[in-house]
Amino acid sequence: MELKNQIDKTRLPRHIGVIMDGNGRWATEQGKPRVFGHHSAVEAVRATVEGCAELGVECLSLYAFSTENWSRPEMEVGALMQLLVDTIGSEMDTLLKNNIRLRAVGDVSGLPEATRDALKFGIANTAQNKGMELILALNYSGKWDLTNAMRRIAGEVAANRLDPSAIDEALIDQQLSTREFPDTELIIRTSGEHRLSNFFLWQAAYAEFYFSPVFWPEFRKPDLYAAIHDFQQRERRFGKTSEQLS
Repeated sequence: MELKNQIDKTRLPRHIGVIMDGNGRWATEQGKPRVFGHHSAVEAVRATVEGCAELGVECLSLYAFSTENWSRPEMEVGALMQLLVDTIGSEMDTLLKNNIRLRAVGDVSGLPEATRDALKFGIANTAQNKGMELILALNYSGKWDLTNAMRRIAGEVAANRLDPSAIDEALIDQQLSTREFPDTELIIRTSGEHRLSNFFLWQAAYAEFYFSPVFWPEFRKPDLYAAIHDFQQRERRFGKTSEQLS
């Protein structure tokens, strides 16, 4: 039986996060520059977005550019920013056809103007869509998100608008850039690396992790289905024992 048909659509992860890793190494193996890997990865993005939307996943977050990625060579960063501009434009029909709403989290103000404009265009053009939320994490890091949340909460306390005893997990949730979305339940990382790389540190508290050996440019729908099928075989205990859940 095809793996897609083995997926229980009543038990899908509400929110899937993807750490898209391996573009540069894949390109090097092909004898090509790193930028070639980023351009070749557009098909993987398309396959993953379409696959999640077709299954009925509520939210899909793509870790597109971290705050640490600014330390890469200037030419590579520039190529990534232009690729974002080009891809948002070229994939608009796909988003509209699949009723997908484009969103963004991260310090978007720090992106180049052309990238910000493309992002605004994509968000505005899909704002009325009612299907899957596609969230691009851009100029994002989990530490940045938590630092901003703590700063806002500290400001409320300093202004005597908030009693420190009222600070709880729900309040912190509401100060994060992801406050409109459910926490990630499944995080997929490609290329065989086993680390979180400063992605959704708070939001991944109870996430299941799936590490695919496939380089991101080669990731396709069957790889996505394998990750979701694996997720559905796991027992999510949230600190309880198996006996308590049975």
